[in-house]
Formats: sequence, C-alpha cells, structure tokens
Amino acid sequence: TTVIHWYQQKANKSPQRILYFSNGKVVDDGFQAHRYMVEKVSHQKLCILTINDIIPDDTATYYCAYWRSHRAWNTWIKYFGTGTKLIVSSKGNSQPAHSEILQKNHENQTTYVCLIEKFYPEVIRVTWTDEAHKEVTDNVVQGDPWKATKEGDYSISSWLTVSAANKDKNYHCKYEHESQERSLQTQGTYYILFCLMFVTDHLMHRTAYLVYIVLLLKSSMYYLIVLFFIYR
Repeated sequence: TTVIHWYQQKANKSPQRILYFSNGKVVDDGFQAHRYMVEKVSHQKLCILTINDIIPDDTATYYCAYWRSHRAWNTWIKYFGTGTKLIVSSKGNSQPAHSEILQKNHENQTTYVCLIEKFYPEVIRVTWTDEAHKEVTDNVVQGDPWKATKEGDYSISSWLTVSAANKDKNYHCKYEHESQERSLQTQGTYYILFCLMFVTDHLMHRTAYLVYIVLLLKSSMYYLIVLFFIYR
C-alpha cells in the first residue's frame, strides 16, 4: 500500500508534514487531528485532504507526496505534487477589472503581452493557446502576481513571443480565476493600438494649434502696447 504524506508550506517557510495516510491517518505533532480528514479513492488514484473549521492561520500551500523506490540507484525518492494554495480571508473574491493583450512587433518576431488587472485572490492560471486550441508553452514567460492597489487587489502579466512567420496566426490568452474564466484573442490588437495612436496624435496636433493661436494673440497684444507707448 502506497503511503501518502500531506505537507503544509506557509509563506517564506519550509514545508511541514501534517500527516501521513496508509491504512489509517497519523497526524504529526503540532496539528489538531480532528480538523484533518483524508479520503483515499484507489480506483481513481486520488487522495483527498479536507480541513475543517478553517482559520486565517491555515493560509498556505498544501502538497501531497509519496516515496518511490528506484532499484537502479538502490534508493528511495520522495515525489511531491504541484501543490494547492489555500487563502483564508474575510475579503470576497473579485473578478479582473480589466484585461487586454498588447502587441509589439520586432524585425523577426512579435511579442504579445497579456495583462490582467485588479483581481482577488492572487491565485490565477494563465495559459496561451493557438488556433487549434492547443496549449502553447514555447517562448512563454509567466510573471508573478503583484499587488496593484492599496485594497489588496492583484495584477499579472504573461508574454508570448512568436516568429515573424506566425505573426498572422491567432493566439488566445486564457485565464482561470475562481471568480470567472475568460479567453482573449490576439487578432486585431494592432489595429486597436493604431486607432489609439491616431486619436492621440490628432489631439496633440490640435493642442499644438491652440497653443500657437494663443501665442500669436499674446504677441499681437504686446505689439499694440509697444505702439501705444511710442505714439502717445
């Protein structure tokens, strides 16, 4: 029978084992046994940890692990799962207030930046897919969430770089948050930016024109004042 171990890792601390489970549950010192329930579903190869009466101190990342023997090396290695982050807070979740894809064209490649802003909590999954809805993992850089506001909301960005040969293909930035799921498409991003640049450029020219008129009127007034003192 495979023995399953459960670990708790709090921010900036090393993992601590909560318990292990074989034919029964054995809880380590420092943890309250009645708060942790373990269910092993053998036919689905699942081991489920349930925490009762959660409190803010339970905020942490939880990992399952098991030992596996390697005969070639004559040793045992402990394998850990990817982990599940638990956040206990009185603040309710909030969906991203804004999300968009920005585009930057280079000589031989194009970079897309998927920006997702002001969501809570910070646990979010961002992925890129191609036209065939297959996940793209090459040339993808994933940033860490950062606090965007004093209220504690978070933002995150993800970069996808594609070669010039693929610049006309459609890519999607998909995010999964407990508040909602959404997919953003890259096609058309350039034209949106172009329109914004055109409007901004138009306003700049209009502002310059108005400033020119004001300066012209001002110089005319100075000219009239000088003439007044000369011919009075």
